[in-house]
Amino acid sequence: MTLTASDAHIIPHDSSATWLPTAAYIHIPFCRRRCYYCDFPVFVVGDRHNGASSGNIQLYIERLATEIANQINYHRPLETIFFGGGTPSLLTVAQLGQILDLLAAKFGIANDAEISMEIDPGTFDLAQLQGYLQAGVNRVSIGVQAFQDNLLQLCGRSHTVGDIYAAVDLIQQGGVTNWSLDLISGLPQQSIENWVASLESAIALKPHHISCYDLIVEAQTPFAKQYQPGDKPLPSDETTAQMYRTAQQILSGAGYAHYEISNYAKPGSQCRHNLTYWQNRPYYAFGMGAASNLENYRFTRPRKTQEYYQWIADGCNWRVDLTPAADRFLETLMLGLRLSRGVSLKSIESEFGIDRVNSLLKCLQRDRDRGWVEIVIVNDGNSRSERLCQRYLRLSDPEGLLFSNVVLTEIFSQEF
Repeated sequence: MTLTASDAHIIPHDSSATWLPTAAYIHIPFCRRRCYYCDFPVFVVGDRHNGASSGNIQLYIERLATEIANQINYHRPLETIFFGGGTPSLLTVAQLGQILDLLAAKFGIANDAEISMEIDPGTFDLAQLQGYLQAGVNRVSIGVQAFQDNLLQLCGRSHTVGDIYAAVDLIQQGGVTNWSLDLISGLPQQSIENWVASLESAIALKPHHISCYDLIVEAQTPFAKQYQPGDKPLPSDETTAQMYRTAQQILSGAGYAHYEISNYAKPGSQCRHNLTYWQNRPYYAFGMGAASNLENYRFTRPRKTQEYYQWIADGCNWRVDLTPAADRFLETLMLGLRLSRGVSLKSIESEFGIDRVNSLLKCLQRDRDRGWVEIVIVNDGNSRSERLCQRYLRLSDPEGLLFSNVVLTEIFSQEF
């Protein structure tokens, strides 16, 4: 493997194809306005600007191109690409196509690659959507959050419920064959009845995938200045827990498999890109504030625009911190236990040793007695052969997943 000057600080240690990156996250930080709960690195352009009218967006694309060009190539074509934000649908079709062309030229893109794009209601039209699809996008994720105008307004969202239905109509007209819808529970003034109505409204639109996120009041956000967790008008902890159980019951009953703590999918519609994160596999990341995972190193780019641009001007030199084996063990559990399938005990043993497995099971005995943690037999092949069966450690659904933070706190408090 040949390293460029900007990559010289990376220490390759494993050329196994299993651990070569085939996923890329692209952060598009531009928004019309900042939502009151948002703590992501974003740049507000206002309601009247998009990629066609904002010099800031075009400048960012140019800097992004430089970063992509400087990235070491591990010579595996990309199997998943995810445009997140921010609001990627503020990009013109030409700008999105330019980024995809850069990725294809640098890394190659597999013929069956999943190419996802986050879009917001009211930020695109039919021609624009069709242009994205022609450029290569084959999965879209629409940020709905709630089906009540008063809740959307309280969140600082720029769209209305009417915009949601108009956007979904465009998705259907455009022939999008794989699309997802996001909801948020635990919003100020949100009731169980509101939450049930949003779930039912979402199901009626027939998305292939639904994400349900619980509101977290992050420091330095407008919400943090207005609300304290657990205090009105935020729902109580008991109410948000019931919202979680309600989502699991209603969505599972509608044919959506609860495959990850916050995510539900129709058969065959799991988000392949996000599974890369939860299975603790390597991935590229590009853009302001984006974090990559390469060769057991995590790289986080600067979160502020000018600092990100300066970092690129300085040669894209990542600040590298080697992840100790113990940390990787805990990280693998933290991510893998988000999945309904859980983590393979055989894989844990192979990478970290039988002693760690035994210590882990001892640590979790109380949670197994509570019914929050389970060990199940999973067939990893297409037959019923016992050699293809493995023991998986997982959190029960919904209670174990609901109390995942308690379980993980107990794991992280131990010395393995």
